[in-house]
Amino acid sequence: MTTRAISFPVDGGAVSLGLDELGEGPRVLLLPAMSSISTRREMVPLMERLSARFHAMTVDWPGFGDRERPRADWSPAVLTAFLDRVLHEHAAGAVRAIVAAGHAAPYALAAVARKPGVTERLVLVAPTWRGPFPTMMRGQRPWFARACAAVDHPLLGPAFYGLNVSKPVIDRMVREHVYSDPAWLAGERYFDKLAVTRAAGARHASVRFVTGALDLVDSRDGFLDLARKAAVPILVVYGAETPRRSLAEIEAMEGVENVRLERLPRGKLAVHEEFPDKVAALVAPFIA
Repeated sequence: MTTRAISFPVDGGAVSLGLDELGEGPRVLLLPAMSSISTRREMVPLMERLSARFHAMTVDWPGFGDRERPRADWSPAVLTAFLDRVLHEHAAGAVRAIVAAGHAAPYALAAVARKPGVTERLVLVAPTWRGPFPTMMRGQRPWFARACAAVDHPLLGPAFYGLNVSKPVIDRMVREHVYSDPAWLAGERYFDKLAVTRAAGARHASVRFVTGALDLVDSRDGFLDLARKAAVPILVVYGAETPRRSLAEIEAMEGVENVRLERLPRGKLAVHEEFPDKVAALVAPFIA
């Protein structure tokens, strides 16, 4: 596997992001989720399995990842521009397939809808379209914006953010939403995830994801409409243990003509990371 740094301009400066590549053949772009503990590394197990037949690549989202991140007002517009740049400059134009996990799903759908021909196939793994707070509260609340401002504050922000990514909170999130077997995230894996939350500047994008400020659409209908407009074959892979509200949004896609759903007997929101063999067994023949 080769790793290189790419630069993306933001707020008059630039952010450095990691990009990994492995294998030879048709290009496949893997997009990680956007949670507080997500980086491109979560896609590596799946990338390794696909690299036997494809040139697989994965990249961190601006504001996320394992590197220092500048303070910025991360937004759907910034992330949309980033994905367009990756597809144009770093993926050498059209790719055989895009594999998008979690909150990357609506961005991948929108990119395909905007630019027909950019890919032949689209795979969504445990897709989500709204952040944790809007999911729990069934919509936006005025205080979400105030939460972002509080976490951005240079003095108070680190303390507020630290509460959200403390060990008890991470442990509960992992147990309830992310992994089928909480013991899977232990030892070196666990400390790697904690390190992600503690990277300089991590709080700014994290709070925007949690409060829904990075939601590209504001309704289920909007999400389903993106899937229809994408107009390419779409495979949706998810686990039977996906949290109830996220599961309902995923299974609502079943009626979309170009979408095929594949439900694994186990798995939550990180099904691709915990069960890469089973996910790869569905993805590889679909994109081949």
